[in-house]
Amino acid sequence: MHHIYHTQGLILGSKNYGEAGKYYSIFTRDLGMVYASAQGVRKMSSKLRFVLQDFAYVKIDLVQGKDFWRLTSASKTNKLEQIVKNHGTFEVFFNIAKLLKRLLAGIEPNEALFVDLINGLTVLEKAKAEHLRNVEALIVLRMLDNLGYIGGDKALQSIIKSPFEENLIFEFSKSRSQVLRQINKALKETHL
Repeated sequence: MHHIYHTQGLILGSKNYGEAGKYYSIFTRDLGMVYASAQGVRKMSSKLRFVLQDFAYVKIDLVQGKDFWRLTSASKTNKLEQIVKNHGTFEVFFNIAKLLKRLLAGIEPNEALFVDLINGLTVLEKAKAEHLRNVEALIVLRMLDNLGYIGGDKALQSIIKSPFEENLIFEFSKSRSQVLRQINKALKETHL
């Protein structure tokens, strides 16, 4: 009997396999980055077909097999649904998903990163077009900090440690150039 893991996750991408299956890259709250398969999900009769969409925030049940994870069920959270409907916010989310897939290698829980990311994406979903790049840089800075790539720069601590809310965007804009330097330095040091 396999243990069923119940968690929430962000689907960062998928690839088709076989006649009707898909492989998913999912950043989960409790397990970290998981690569899981779902059989028959591309069939018209599949109940999961419309739930397991790229860039969706979902509740999922996973079973760990011998070589890979398998998705057994999923349901919508009804959060972050508007983020993919706006071209600007979708583009930022796509970039963040791509970076996350590069930085997160295997199964290692990071609930603080997950919660911070969800809060950041919630702010992104509501952001005005002129603030999208600032929100993106802020999310990336906090991701890198959660993963241990940002040092103890005292000037950035208020931005990194403050709750992720809309007013943080204005605080961030004051030190944008310093933040971008720190992000570029951290990304260079990852060698990814």
